Amino acid sequence: MIGEIDLSTGALIQERRTDIAYGWNDTTQGMRLVFEFKRMGRQKKHRNHYLLEQGLGRFVTGIYSRRQAVAAMVGVLLDPEPDVVPPIREALEDAALATALRLKPTSGGDPIARPSNMFRAADFDTEHERDPLLARTHGTIRVSHFFLAFGYPTSTLKLKTT
Repeated sequence: MIGEIDLSTGALIQERRTDIAYGWNDTTQGMRLVFEFKRMGRQKKHRNHYLLEQGLGRFVTGIYSRRQAVAAMVGVLLDPEPDVVPPIREALEDAALATALRLKPTSGGDPIARPSNMFRAADFDTEHERDPLLARTHGTIRVSHFFLAFGYPTSTLKLKTT
């Protein structure tokens, strides 16, 4: 659980939880890898939910994975991958969204690293600047983006009735 507390009253102002957090440590380092899952269809509302303040934005603002170097966004696909994933990649090329997400371009100037540099199963990675109090010493968080299809056909398309 992640919460914000009013220091004057001790009251819990806001409470959130991550979907999955995997942690480990040894004698040299500790790490907590947070996975945020979102159901993904072809509609823009799904894409916005994945990319903005209810999804990827939580890693950028530091709500999730404070002082961590890596994280994972997982899109569970309700529609075919070609209808969902390419529009997410294209959206990340938008300058206004890149600014809002504090996106750090790759050395080649691209908004995403594809294929992923961290996880073979991930489609791509993004790197985001963070406030110094919320970041590791290098000042960024790298997020790997995974997309998983259901084992049976699904669709968010509404069928017209006559």
